[in-house]
This record gives sequence, C-alpha cells and structure tokens, in this order.
Amino acid sequence: MKFKIFSAVIIAGSISLFSCQKKTLELQPFSSFSDQSAFSNADRCQLALNGVYDAAQSGFYAGGAVRGYPFGAANIEQGEMRGEDMLNQATFFAITYAATYNSASPNNGYMFQTIYSMVNKANLVIDGVKAAGTGGVITAAQALQFEAECRFLRALGHHELVINFSRPFADGAGNKMGIIYRDFAINSDASSAAARAIKRSTITVADNYTKILEDLDFAETNLPATQTGAGLSTYRATKAAAIALKMRVKMHKGDWAGVIAEGAKIVTGTAPNFLSPIGGWKLTAAPDGPFANNTSTESVFSIKNDATDNPGVNGALAQMFGDPALSARGLVRVSPIMWSEADWKCNDLRRTALYRTAGGPVNAVYSTKFRDYSTTSDGTPQIRYAEVLLMLAEANARTSTIVSSTAVDLLNAVRNRAVTTPGDQFTLLSFATKNDLIAAILKERRIELLGEGKRWGDIHRLALDPDFAPIAGGGIPAKVGTGGATAAMFNCAGGVTITKSILAIPYSDFKFVWPIPIEETQQNANYDQNPNY
Repeated sequence: MKFKIFSAVIIAGSISLFSCQKKTLELQPFSSFSDQSAFSNADRCQLALNGVYDAAQSGFYAGGAVRGYPFGAANIEQGEMRGEDMLNQATFFAITYAATYNSASPNNGYMFQTIYSMVNKANLVIDGVKAAGTGGVITAAQALQFEAECRFLRALGHHELVINFSRPFADGAGNKMGIIYRDFAINSDASSAAARAIKRSTITVADNYTKILEDLDFAETNLPATQTGAGLSTYRATKAAAIALKMRVKMHKGDWAGVIAEGAKIVTGTAPNFLSPIGGWKLTAAPDGPFANNTSTESVFSIKNDATDNPGVNGALAQMFGDPALSARGLVRVSPIMWSEADWKCNDLRRTALYRTAGGPVNAVYSTKFRDYSTTSDGTPQIRYAEVLLMLAEANARTSTIVSSTAVDLLNAVRNRAVTTPGDQFTLLSFATKNDLIAAILKERRIELLGEGKRWGDIHRLALDPDFAPIAGGGIPAKVGTGGATAAMFNCAGGVTITKSILAIPYSDFKFVWPIPIEETQQNANYDQNPNY
C-alpha cells in the first residue's frame, strides 16, 4: 500500500514562514480538513500523523519546487557536501561544498525552514491527538503512540538543526548558543507572539540536548516494537529507532556510558550474529542488503519515497549520486580522498557491490546505494543497524582502559561481511592501543556509511577531540576542488597525490557553522544570528 502522506495543517514553524505566509495559506490545503476537524475520527488522526512524515520527506524550495528537504534526500546530500569524502562534480552543491554560504543561501536556508515546518506540524498533531484521545475519538494508547511518533521526528529535526547551526556539545560542555526548540504549535497570532518572545541567546546546546533526549525517552516508552503494515517498521518510528537515535545523540554529547546503556537494549547475542531483541533488527548477510531491499532487517528507520512521491530529479539520491551511464546526473561522486584511502582494502566487497567506476584508468566513482534512476523510489536511510553496532563499538572502545574485545567484535561484525580475506580481518592483536582501535572504528564509519550523510555529524562532534579531530585543532578538512578529480588521484591502494584546492576551514572560523537564514532574523530579532554572518 502506498504510504502517500497528506497534511491536515501546513502552518509553518519558523517565525519567518508564519509571518510571511499566514495571510495566504488556508488551514485545509491538502485534505480539505480544517485544524478543527482534522482529528474528528481515527482515520483523520492517522492522516494528520502521515502529514508529519510527509513534511520530513519533502518540503518547499525556491519557486515553489518540491525537493527532498529536510530528510527525503537533502540531509544526506548536505551532510556529504559539508565533508570531504564525496566530491562535488558541478556547481549544484558548490555553495555547501566550498563553504561559501551566507544567510541568503538556499541550501542551508531551506534546511532550517523545512525542519521547523515539519516540527510545527508535529506539534499541531500532538495537540490534536491528545484532544482526540481525551475525547474518545482514538484510544489513549493510540494517542500516546501518535504523539511518540511526532516527538521522535521532532527530536530528529532539532538534532539536525543543532549540529548544523550551533557549535558541538564538546565546546564548553554544551554552553554555546543552541537553537530554539519548538515544543508548542504556532497556529495563531498569540502562539506566534509567544514563539517570537523566546530569545535564542538564552538557550544553550546543552538545553537542546536535554529536550531532544526528553522527546526520545517519551518516544521509546510509547512507540511499538513494530508497526503494522508491509515495510512500515522501517518507514514509521519504532521503539528501536528511538533508542538508536538516543545512542547517536549521546554519542554527540560524549556520553559513552549512556551510549552503552542504550545499546544494551537493542544489541544482544554473540559475535558476529548481533540482534536487537526489540524489533528483530540485524545486519544483512551482504553489505548491499539494505540497498537491495529498502526495508531489510538492517533498515531501522528510513524516509519513504516512491514513484509518485519523491524528491524529483533535482533532489533524489539516485539521480544525484548515480552514474550518468545509468541515466543519473552524477553530481555527487566519491572523492579520491576516500577511494584512495589505503585502509579501505582493495578487495573489500563494498567497492564493487556499492560503487561503480568509470574510465580506464578510473577517473570517477559513483555510488549504487540508491538504484532507482527512473522513478527515484529509493528510501532515504536515516538509521541502519550497522551504525548502531559501530556506535556501540566506539563507546566500548572509549570507556575501556585496554583494547576492548567487545568493541573489536562489534567492529568486525560490520567489517567482516565485506572484508572476507582472513589476513585482512582484525583480531584483538591488530591494535596496540585503545586509540588504534578507536581510529579503526572511526575509519570504518567513513567506509560503511559513505554516501549516507553521516560525515558532517562526525566532523562536528569530533572537532575538539584531542586525539581524533578530523584536522589538527578541529575544522572542516580540505577537499578536492569541484569537478577536480583526475585519474591520477584514484588508486584503491593509496600512494597517490591528491590535489585539494578547497582549503581546510579551521574550527575557529565562523563558517564552521551555518548562518541563520536572513528571512528568520529579519522577522524575529530574538533568533540571534551566528557570529560574523
């Protein structure tokens, strides 16, 4: 059954959008339900909830175009283009890639606006289903579940905002300026005024993480282990998805004991056959399993796209990342920085199962993780079980005083399905120190999660790490120039010279974080701009 989403209400959540659009938007744009009637029966409550997922999948863009903002494709593309492991081939992502953004740039601006729009829809639905539960329209259990799904998406959105628009938690234990956390609906002049009165300068990153975790704790308690319907355990939030997202959030806080405590809930068994007792999540046998089947046992949470509801040619992952020989656009390619990484073994099965090379010798590498080039129906992976195991591996490695055998087992569970040559596989003796093991886990994250938007999150959280900052002192690493990869730079065994014409950006540079969109700061003086923009 098609998981097409409709929205019962569309009032936006950032002040700028509310201020500019409230006079022209109707309260019943898609389903013809007013916000008063949108929760009058169980079907309409479900339809309203579906609208929040739809807002996560696709949002507005310049000129009224529909693109994959915020989570239908855009957070993957932007997460990669902020980092160095994938290459911007043309001008399409050049602003993000070269960090020439400003407060009027569309890519960072629409991420901000569409996330807050999604959050506001979540808040409207929370109010609606609470009233429907109290009034007997739906059961109390249904009301709690629907609220939990909204709070999961609300947490996902706010975490995306804080890692892009604020400094990391590691900078001052979260004492730097955070983002405004929208936890009530904006649907009237009064609620707009209340939202406008909140001063960003009084909110810290630590405050944001507290609220994110409160939302996720509620979600864990009230979400089901599985969702009823084909594929819906991947495309709708579940208990394991909330726990996995908590692991990610606590990892960004550096709360390694917290990561281990959460991980214990969804990782059991012995190496290499780890399994989640909640939902039955586990690794697929082959490294391309989650991409050959978008609702595999490994696909803990993804955003659904299909043939009639997707980010479009100018937004879809298969089009952006795919080989032009397969009718894709190929605007985002694998950088030789990653392809020529000697720690990524030449015989690693992922090199052939998940990527295509072009040229002889190789002068371009394309991802095949997203494969529907004609109707762009690939799901957008947000949480995979492989990431869960690697987060737990890192937490165990960091909290151990010696090389952790548990961490090695978790790392190998992910790595050894692709690195099958015994001589290339890790053992406990492969690591002289715990830091050697941590470095291997971090490298494995870059390999395993390449092209899934996770690189920026790691650059952000590790910026001030004394041992593992991506560049000395923290910052955004240098990159190969747009369209600048040549055959001489590609060799799976390494040993090549890679020209990086886009210079590194130090952590102290104001461009390490995105600017707040000018539309917001002009409408809301309390949403303070990041310094120097």
